[in-house]
Amino acid sequence: MSHLPTLIADLALILISAGIMTLLFKKLKQPLVLGYVMAGFLSSPHISFTPSVMDTANIQTWADIGVIFLLFALGLEFSFKKIVKVGGTAVIAACTVIFCMILLGIGVGMAFGWKRMDCLFLGGMIAMSSTTIIYKAFEDMGLGKKKFAGLVLGILILEDILAIVLMVMLSTMALKNNFEGVEMFGSIGKLLFFLILWFIVGIYLIPQFLKRLRKLMNQETLLIVSLGLCFGMVMLAAHTGFSAAFGAFIMGSILAETVEAESISHLVKPVKDLFGAVFFVSVGMMVNPAMIVEYAVPICVITLVVIGGQAIFGTFGVVLAGQPLKTAMQCGFSLTQIGEFAFIIASLGVSLGVTSNFLYPIVVAVSVITTFMTPYMIRIAGPVSDRLERNLPGSWRRFLTRYSRGTETTMNHENLWRKLLAALLRIIVVYSVLSIAVIALSFRYVMPFFYHNLPAFWSSLLGAAFMILCISPFLRAIVVKKNHSIEFTTLWNDSHVNRGPLVSTIVFRVVLAISFVTFIIANLFEASIGIALGIAVLAVLAMVYSRRLKRHSIFLERRFIQNLRYRDLQAEYMGEKKPAYAGRLLSQDIHLTDYEVPGESAWAGRTLKELNLGRKYDVHVVSILRGMKRINIPGAEERIFPMDKIQVIGTDEQLNLFSREMESVSSLDNGAIENSTMVLKQFVVDAGSIFRHHKLRDLGIREQYRCLIVGVERDGNSLMSPDVNAPFEEGDVVWVVGENDNVHQLVNQKNEKVDNK
Repeated sequence: MSHLPTLIADLALILISAGIMTLLFKKLKQPLVLGYVMAGFLSSPHISFTPSVMDTANIQTWADIGVIFLLFALGLEFSFKKIVKVGGTAVIAACTVIFCMILLGIGVGMAFGWKRMDCLFLGGMIAMSSTTIIYKAFEDMGLGKKKFAGLVLGILILEDILAIVLMVMLSTMALKNNFEGVEMFGSIGKLLFFLILWFIVGIYLIPQFLKRLRKLMNQETLLIVSLGLCFGMVMLAAHTGFSAAFGAFIMGSILAETVEAESISHLVKPVKDLFGAVFFVSVGMMVNPAMIVEYAVPICVITLVVIGGQAIFGTFGVVLAGQPLKTAMQCGFSLTQIGEFAFIIASLGVSLGVTSNFLYPIVVAVSVITTFMTPYMIRIAGPVSDRLERNLPGSWRRFLTRYSRGTETTMNHENLWRKLLAALLRIIVVYSVLSIAVIALSFRYVMPFFYHNLPAFWSSLLGAAFMILCISPFLRAIVVKKNHSIEFTTLWNDSHVNRGPLVSTIVFRVVLAISFVTFIIANLFEASIGIALGIAVLAVLAMVYSRRLKRHSIFLERRFIQNLRYRDLQAEYMGEKKPAYAGRLLSQDIHLTDYEVPGESAWAGRTLKELNLGRKYDVHVVSILRGMKRINIPGAEERIFPMDKIQVIGTDEQLNLFSREMESVSSLDNGAIENSTMVLKQFVVDAGSIFRHHKLRDLGIREQYRCLIVGVERDGNSLMSPDVNAPFEEGDVVWVVGENDNVHQLVNQKNEKVDNK
């Protein structure tokens, strides 16, 4: 325990310096990341006139934990479904920028005569723009709603996932020190295999696990369980040869598909902020001022390379994706900085011991300079693009205009063959990965158990039956799925020319399924290939025609899809997201719009039949959202209550009329406020009063006059509560409460009765 005081003192110094610098940078409206880096720079052993951290080894361990939390939090904000939503523009632009910037970084490193690993890591560091810095810049400049800002954020989503892939590749190359093409493709294949496997198994198991234990979960248990899952995946990733950051990101992305994602993100944020601060402070601690002075020229060159390269290649990538030149330049100029991923990749190189000591301070210095330049680069993008367009030759301008329009038309065109082949490729890859995983795990763990407890033949027979039975739902899906889909049947009926290629897709999948079974049999028995093939064909045919297996296969897939979509379904149920059919209505100029019924609305408490909205405004109430309850297609007797959210379908004109009418019945005029004033009056029961000898319950005061008898004085006694079954007597003093007009009407009616009598 002797190290404990040193560790506490170091942590105190880190947090105090980080707190002071972040307050200063917050005041200067600069990214807090730079404040952390500056705090680490001032508390490092390289600065003699400030207190220094003594136990750097422990701080580095905490920094490694910080990387895990940063990547876990990034995964919670990331969703694999976002890749589909970002569109082709972001995919093309992100791939173009990353590939070109990596090559550019390698070239710059080679020009300085650096080691091969330094060049590779430099390329990786300058290829990734900073999501945090760009998002803050857009927020501060009020550009978040601009079209180019949406494209930039889409590019950053792709860069984040590609950065994880790049880190895994760099780790593999660093550990094996091998750059052969076969080895590289093998590493990428291994990465994709485990990425698909972990994601599918995680989505199938974890949401169901959290759903079943939801009643036992509070904030404390949810935090502990989610962090336990995170570090469990970190250990699994490290065991299979990947980095800890990769495992944390994968688990975060799996939990991002659960309904608890927002709660987990909220709970993890303070922990992530703490360890993230330690990580960024440790980044600053590794900056040596003397080394920055020594490498001033490379710092300036790399800074210019980052700004110029990101601007040029970012613009080129977005133009290549079919966007106008001005939008492309705004996107490219927004990407001209490096940030947190550059630090993470740099720390990866240091922890693996494959990069030189000078590379880390250089990258930090470049990041600081480019971060300060980001707002200015975003501002000058518009004027620079306008000037460039004015000076471009007319033929170039016409070409860019035609290209952007032509690409948009091409990208929006749907092709049945493309959709069918994409679906088949997805099915083959996913179910093949699952089959390979089952077979590999069975040979690794199940077969040794069988061989240890059973004779060799029976072990092989039981093992073959076990493996074939386990992978049978997957093989059946590979062979059968999409054979009766709309795309397949449309292409089959459209032309006889299509039938040959369609049959080929079925034959290929059947051969693939037979190959899996043949592999199992050939590796467990000393049988000829012919016998193994014959048994495999019979097994696959049995899978295809098995009704029980069909139900089981459909159940597995349905469970996975439900888990994957459950968060979106809950958001639709709660009215936080428009239902899927709303997008299809837009093409018919019909919209689904949400309205909240104000508490003062005259519609509150009335039924849909009484309101008759369909006949009056030609709109239709599709759903009523009331707290945690959703009423779809409400009946005519369904009432609308204050604060209900109603979803209404209609055209723009109909919805505008409906909205104006809803506002008018929800507004209060001065008369309504004045007339609602409550007063307290007294009157005496006379000999001819309608109250005399009548019981309160028989007079209907509340129903007829909307007033309330609150007390009665009798025979000079004190005020007492009225007895609804006791008749009033002459001389009673009655106390009545109600709105001013109603009370006066009651008193006047009483006097009129007296006068008439």
